Formats: sequence, C-alpha cells, structure tokens
Amino acid sequence: MNTFKNFARAALIVAALGTASASAAAAEPVVAADKAAVSAPVQSRDGMNRRVRIHNNTGWTMLRFYASDSRVTSWEEDMLGRGTLAAGSSMMMNIDDGSGACLYDFKAEFTNGQVLTRFNVNVCQIADYYYTR
Repeated sequence: MNTFKNFARAALIVAALGTASASAAAAEPVVAADKAAVSAPVQSRDGMNRRVRIHNNTGWTMLRFYASDSRVTSWEEDMLGRGTLAAGSSMMMNIDDGSGACLYDFKAEFTNGQVLTRFNVNVCQIADYYYTR
C-alpha cells in the first residue's frame, strides 16, 4: 500500500511541476535579439547571461525597443517586433547577439513620441532595466 501511495504522490508532484513550468513559461515571454534565429537563438560562448527583463514604468506604451552592440553605429531590429510593451509591464529580452559583447546601447520609443536612449549598458552584469518618467 505504501508503494502505491508513494507512486501516486510522485505522479501528482510531476504533474504539478509540469503545470507550474508551463504557466511560468507562458508568463515570461522571451524575445530573441535575432528574429531569424528564434528557433535556435544565437549564443555567445563565454557562458555569460545576457537576458535582461525590461520594465516599462513610464505610463506610456513602448512601441519599439532596440538593443545594439555599443561598437556598432546602427540600431539592430526592433526586438518587440509586431508587439508592444504596455505601461506597468515587463518582458524578458535575450540581448545576446553572439558577438560576445557585454556593452549594448538601448533605445525605446513610446506612444507619447518620446525616445529614450541609453549607451553602454552592461547586460552581463544586470538582470533588470527600468524605463521611468
């Protein structure tokens, strides 16, 4: 009887973990820096984490977000693609472009017409970046 109870308990735990991880994955969208490599994101080989949660605390919807290697003079593709980031929301972004760079320039454009640009953000050292008024 104890074997059955242990088996049943283990099955419930596995089912709960599967549900929790599926809902956690749905709650944290990840946007790849390289749209062409969404199925196989580009990764630098140094083991550094370049995922940054972008928080929009401005009061306006973020229409576009760009993150480009600071050594490059042009902006990469809009990482939000067709989406937006509502005021008060956040989104996990994979800033890694495979170059091994840690310093990136960020640019965000909002519904009120404001454009906020920040240079030399070290994405290897931060986990969160906040846009505020």
